[in-house]
Amino acid sequence: MDPLQGVSRETLGRLETLVETLERWQKAINLVSRNTLDGAWKRHVLDSAQVVPLIPIEAKSLADLGSGGGFPGLVIAALRPDLQITMIESDARKAAFLGEAGRKMGLERPPKLVIKRIEAAPPAMADVITARALAPLGQLLEWSDRHRTDTAICLFHKGKDWQAEVDEAKKKWDFSPDAIASVTDRDAVILRIGPYAAADLRDRQPEGRRR
Repeated sequence: MDPLQGVSRETLGRLETLVETLERWQKAINLVSRNTLDGAWKRHVLDSAQVVPLIPIEAKSLADLGSGGGFPGLVIAALRPDLQITMIESDARKAAFLGEAGRKMGLERPPKLVIKRIEAAPPAMADVITARALAPLGQLLEWSDRHRTDTAICLFHKGKDWQAEVDEAKKKWDFSPDAIASVTDRDAVILRIGPYAAADLRDRQPEGRRR
C-alpha cells in the first residue's frame, strides 16, 4: 500500500521540497542517519506518511516529540493541514532546519515550533502524540503524559524489538497497544496507544485532563 496514493501534486511537491532541504542541511548537521539519505523518500517520507490514516479525522491538534529532521511532523503537516501541530525539538540547529523546511514547503498551516526539552516544554494538550526514532516506549509514555489530553492517542514508530519495549513499559504504565504492521519495513510497527495511566493508579480514579 502506498501511503501517498491519491495525494495532490501540490502536496507531493511540498514533500519533495522537504527532502531537498533535508539533503542540503544534512551536509552541515546530522538530521537523519547518513546511510538512509539516498532512500529518504521511502525511509523517511513514506514511513512518516503511513501514520496519517491512523489519526482520527476529528482530531484537532497533534504534538510531535523530538521532531529532528521533520519526520513525521512536517510530513503530517503537509498531509493534514487542518491539524494544529506543535513540534518540540530541543536542538537549536535542528529547530532552525524545521523552521526553514516548513517555510520552503509553503505549508497551509505551519506548525508551532517549541525549542525546549520535551519535559520542560509547556503542555501541548494535544489530541494526538507522535514520535519516531526517539526513545524507548516507557520514556515516550512518560514524556507524552505531559502533552496529551485525556482522550489522546499516541502513534509511535517502533522497530523489530517493539514487543520487548511494550513488556518493559508495562512495568510502569497501564495501557493496551495496537501493533499495526509498517508498510515500509516488515520488521517494524506503528504502536497505537489510547488513554493510559501509571500502573500504580490502575485501581484508582485518574485525574481528568482538559478535553
